[in-house]
Amino acid sequence: MKNPKIIASSGQRGDKVRSDCFCQIETNYSEGNEILIKSKVEVMYGKSIHKLASDIIEYFGIKNSKILIEDSGALPFIIAARIECAINRAGLGNGKEYLLPINKKNTYATAIDRGRRSRLYLPGNEPKFFINAGLHSPDGIILDLEDSVAPSEKDAAQLIVRNALRSVDFFGAERMVRINQFPRGLEDLKYIVPHNVNVILLPKAESADSIKTMEEEVEKLKKQHEVKNEIYFMPILESAQGIINAFEIAKASKKNCALAIGLEDYTADIGTQRTAEGRESYFARTMLVNAAKAAGIQAIDTVFSDVNDMEGLRISVLEAKSIGFEGKGCIHPRQIKVIHEAFVPTFDEIEKAKKIVTAFDDAKKKGLGVIALGSKMIDAPVVKRAQNTIKLAIENKLIPKNWNKN
Repeated sequence: MKNPKIIASSGQRGDKVRSDCFCQIETNYSEGNEILIKSKVEVMYGKSIHKLASDIIEYFGIKNSKILIEDSGALPFIIAARIECAINRAGLGNGKEYLLPINKKNTYATAIDRGRRSRLYLPGNEPKFFINAGLHSPDGIILDLEDSVAPSEKDAAQLIVRNALRSVDFFGAERMVRINQFPRGLEDLKYIVPHNVNVILLPKAESADSIKTMEEEVEKLKKQHEVKNEIYFMPILESAQGIINAFEIAKASKKNCALAIGLEDYTADIGTQRTAEGRESYFARTMLVNAAKAAGIQAIDTVFSDVNDMEGLRISVLEAKSIGFEGKGCIHPRQIKVIHEAFVPTFDEIEKAKKIVTAFDDAKKKGLGVIALGSKMIDAPVVKRAQNTIKLAIENKLIPKNWNKN
């Protein structure tokens, strides 16, 4: 008896689609494979699209199929992900992965204390946003596999994010991925750990155990794929339980670089509404800041959801800075500049930090165990905060790197 015909697809089609494509595979079509391409750029790139599709079909050992590709200006990493997803949905993937070459510009490492003033969320199944995201100069770019992706598109997002980590030049931005809640999140890890991710965001973290479970899986995958770069974690606290356990979560792994807070889910969990004043979340935010600082890691504030209210965003960032946050999430590139400017140290903050760091350096040169500025004693946390202020001022070109060499 002849095998039944299977038709599977992945992607987006229509006049409004850009930088994406639609791919459909039909099995048991005829003797041999047929590739049909409808592309807005077929004259220039039709042959290369055809070759890419042919290479992928050959790699997966597919016979007697019809492949339809409707292209709306998608780059090769997107086309490859869409074809692979359609093949998987047709049950022909056999557990294999088709990997494009790694872009050497995108293999840079990160550091646990790197500045994270801004992190830009991008939906994992909307590759049109990936291509130029780095040009907006966010400190971090979050490729999201969780809330912004419909359940039916989780598999496609995994492949698109994997390919983006390998192929897209993010211009020095920290490459972050927000995985799904467990157990789906553990499945996400195999698509990102071997492929140049810098920071993994774990949503709705509520216990130290979840961080430890993630760390074990990450270390296993790093060893399996011979990954040398460090991969750090940023748990996101989004529930009453998570806030109460903030310190144990912060201390759960040496790979934790920060704690972040998500207020939409948190306010829903405690049965209230999020307001502009934020009284309903003040306890949670200050609890997170204290837990993060006690663990020696960064505290990152929630997103500001009104992308048109730049003054409201500026006020929100200044308020966050005043209670100890060091960064904020953003959902639109236009928010990045405002966030960066609001987190810049003021003139008075810089001058005070200079005096503290100078006093610290002088005491160290003299071998003194006690650091004093005038009649006041300075302890280690104050020095560290001053050093961070100086570092931020240098990064923003407010003072020269050699400011204290005169």
